[in-house]
Amino acid sequence: MIFSVNSNFLIWAAFAACMIIFVFPLFLLGTVTPSLVKYTVDSLEDSGKIVGMLNASNTIGSILGTFLPTFVTIPTVGTSVTFLIFAAILLALAVIYFVSSREKSVKAVVGCILFVVCCIFGSSDSFAFWEQDLTYEGESVYNYLQVREDDQNVILSTNVLFGVQSIYKKNGALTGMYYDYALAAPYMAGVREKDRLDVLILGMGTGTFATQCKKYFPNMNMEGVEIDEDITALAVEYFHLPEDVPVTTYDGRAYLNAVDEKYDVIMVDAYQDITIPFQMSSLEFFTLVKEHLRDDGIMVVNMNMRGREEGNINQYLADTIAQVFSEVYTVDVTGSTNRELFASNNPDMRKVFEQNTALEEDDGLSAMMQRVGEHLTVYESGGYLMTDDQAPVELLGMRVIDDLIADEVKYYKELYRQEGLQGLLDTLL
Repeated sequence: MIFSVNSNFLIWAAFAACMIIFVFPLFLLGTVTPSLVKYTVDSLEDSGKIVGMLNASNTIGSILGTFLPTFVTIPTVGTSVTFLIFAAILLALAVIYFVSSREKSVKAVVGCILFVVCCIFGSSDSFAFWEQDLTYEGESVYNYLQVREDDQNVILSTNVLFGVQSIYKKNGALTGMYYDYALAAPYMAGVREKDRLDVLILGMGTGTFATQCKKYFPNMNMEGVEIDEDITALAVEYFHLPEDVPVTTYDGRAYLNAVDEKYDVIMVDAYQDITIPFQMSSLEFFTLVKEHLRDDGIMVVNMNMRGREEGNINQYLADTIAQVFSEVYTVDVTGSTNRELFASNNPDMRKVFEQNTALEEDDGLSAMMQRVGEHLTVYESGGYLMTDDQAPVELLGMRVIDDLIADEVKYYKELYRQEGLQGLLDTLL
């Protein structure tokens, strides 16, 4: 069969990619130390000293190779140039050796030629080479960043192929996405009953939720936490993040550990690309969130992948949250794989929501909240649990993505079955 996708597709794909890309270079690097020992040891008397120096140099190189790309070269010049920089260092060491030993090596010359070719053709700073007229493309310490713009929207994506992490509507309208559903949280916390709500957003992104809250609830006191300062810079430059919304560059969980404030609403929307950080998916983390909420406070969590199988990532997340909060409601976002979860220890949270939304005078927002209310469902826990000791979010997320890939491939498999290879090629081309 021309297409085959099983439940472990991404795992096998990642394994195959690593084997193809990394195994041969690592194999060659593994031969460096034994080769140096062969060429540098002249007698058994100094062999221990030389081998020890080589191992020490190898260790120092490993440390530098770990930290320099992460904190220096990738944030400064990007991934492709980082590869070229370290390739140049290794090549330079080889050339120095051959020159100092007065040996001629055709391999060194060939290596230099190949390096020049790679510098000319292999240093493109664009990963999405098929995209045209991107407003911004770059890399940060944590993410690939892409901003694209049209007449109506400005969109941030942190994935080369798909995904919308943040969106700004130029006309100020609702987005039609999960951010709109999350606006139910202030109503549940009693926005019409208090002069001011304190809201914390963990995973600020470019501030779509904050911008909407500022428009519809101008009396809110909001602050955000975003680990990627480059995203915060894009939020200011392209997404019109309100100037009076402070953003702290920090990990969301570490931030909660560092502050004592309590909030009416805490939104959890932290993702590394499309994967939830494990430290922000555990029982201990959600307990920490509860400790920073007022008695009638609301936590809203964006869950961006809906799995079909029993024991999927959303079940694990929701069940873990249900261990901490007595009231848990979910609502699926129309036309999306996202699901919004609302949690509180206030048994009247839904009643408060209905009372406050009935007073909303904005027609668009009122219609949106009516849609949320109609589909708001009490969540029944199934007993799944994630803890700091065991939170396999990457594996659970891969299973959901496997399902999405299988759904996409299903169409082409059926087309191949009905029309054969030529019909499939005509469709693809």
